[in-house]
Amino acid sequence: MNDLYRPTEEHEELRAAVREVVEAKVAPHAAEVDSEARYPQEAHDALLATDFFAPHVPEQYGGVGADALATAIVIEEVARGCASSSLIPAVNKLGSLPVELGGGEEIKQKYLTQLAEGHGFSYGLSEREAGSDTASMKTRAVRDGDGWRLNGVKTWITNAGVSDFYTVMAVTDPEGPRGRNITAFVVEKTDEGFTFGEKERKLGIKGSPTRELFFEDVYLPGDRIVGEEGEGLKIALRTLDHTRVTIAAQAVGIAQGALDYAIGYIKERRQFGKAIADFQAIQFMVADMGMKLEAARQLTYTAAAKSERSDADLGYFGAAAKAYASDVAMEVATDAVQLLGGAGYVQDHPVERMMRDAKITQIYEGTNQVQRLVMGRKLLA
Repeated sequence: MNDLYRPTEEHEELRAAVREVVEAKVAPHAAEVDSEARYPQEAHDALLATDFFAPHVPEQYGGVGADALATAIVIEEVARGCASSSLIPAVNKLGSLPVELGGGEEIKQKYLTQLAEGHGFSYGLSEREAGSDTASMKTRAVRDGDGWRLNGVKTWITNAGVSDFYTVMAVTDPEGPRGRNITAFVVEKTDEGFTFGEKERKLGIKGSPTRELFFEDVYLPGDRIVGEEGEGLKIALRTLDHTRVTIAAQAVGIAQGALDYAIGYIKERRQFGKAIADFQAIQFMVADMGMKLEAARQLTYTAAAKSERSDADLGYFGAAAKAYASDVAMEVATDAVQLLGGAGYVQDHPVERMMRDAKITQIYEGTNQVQRLVMGRKLLA
């Protein structure tokens, strides 16, 4: 279908291809990646080899040019096997989309081409005291000849230290209008004065390193600006309208993985002389899990279609998909643990990991409380 609301035959072929890669080369390492809190290099290599590393990169920059729905399906299928690994394609899109949306041809050619070759991209927006209130950021960039000097700290940066490039938002006009005094820059991992904090010790997605970014008089040439001076926050928020769809897709994948595993378990587990799947109470739980999961998937795919078209109501649908799918992921993963009983609470089974991984989807790229604020304002406008 032209509106991309429903997956085409090509989309389903893509799903099958990603699932094959994930089951062979990603999922088998997921428990170890979680227990050791290490980057999933096996997944990185497998995704790069199969063009699933950054599928959204347009063909003119060396990518495969996957549409928004195809990219969501890639992230969903990887998350079904390993949530940490799904952040590789998800964050590559998050980090690079400001360049794609707001950058000129020169900066697109320079960085999107390298991303397609395997150089990861992260996103530097949040700070300790500027989480949901992004306009309150303290990171500063001041002019230095033809370039800029960057100073400050960014927090909660996904895949920090692994990615080679970082889209960073910084205040360039401290006296300017709030929200219109921020500019976006690309920072390279090798830039002098750019360093990383220690890895955060997290509840879930332990295979994806989360670290602070430190900038101490980092010199940025003038061609590192993304878009125009003062447009950074506008570009950042526009980016999030699109990439909240990828978090919804990740949440759907986590929920699907938890449901699939729980169904397999309850068909085998026997009590009172029969499989526990034969008990009506269990069937009602599974029915609710499947119903909510499919509703989340359809909302996510609708939002992906709107992302592809850049529809005017994408902001509402991106927020709705992210909030609903992440709430469903947390509920489904928790119910999956319940269905396994005591077995669900131990690391011998993946549902406890999926439950821990699901939680972050309700928090990052805007908490679900912020998503509801966005939706409420859209509805009342």
